Amino acid sequence: MSQTFADMRLNDLLDALASKCPAPGGGAAAGIVGATAAATAQMVVAYSQGRKSLAEHHSFLDDASGRLTRARVMFLTLADEDAAAYGVLNTLMRLPEDHPDRAAGWAEAVDGAMAPPRATLAAAVELLRLCEELCGKINPNLRSDLGVAGVLGEAAARSAAWNISINLPLLGEDQRGSVRAEAERQAADARARAERIEGHCV
Repeated sequence: MSQTFADMRLNDLLDALASKCPAPGGGAAAGIVGATAAATAQMVVAYSQGRKSLAEHHSFLDDASGRLTRARVMFLTLADEDAAAYGVLNTLMRLPEDHPDRAAGWAEAVDGAMAPPRATLAAAVELLRLCEELCGKINPNLRSDLGVAGVLGEAAARSAAWNISINLPLLGEDQRGSVRAEAERQAADARARAERIEGHCV
């Protein structure tokens, strides 16, 4: 893939995801959903900044806007990294198990493929934490949009968790348990935060 996701037209991005090609796949989709969640939350903040009724929260909202901008960039970068890393791993998986190139590059390729979804899951939890902090500090007319940001943030987290789970068998037995436990804990945290965000936005 020559273009980054950030530089692609939306329809071209969707065509890339829809194509019969292993990368971009679900891991990249998780990052894209995360970026969409961050952008939606940033719209909520934009409609809340400068309102007299929210004067006590102006500093927090300004800071949140900057954090959400950085989150959008990070999620799209992770989507790019996921597509690239899985492309490398998929190439090695097509080789015979005793092929010297597979043996030489396998451990690094597995680590490379696991890193983006783990980072995406962590970033989604942080995004949901910020969305939860926004509750009660926003333009009330944007409550539903904050709820949507929460739903999308959890979707990004759950999607990343799926990509971690499917690749666990590629890890050594000494790593699988801790990686699985971390992902399950973070996914549960994301779910709880999304539920609280939705509850506040009703």
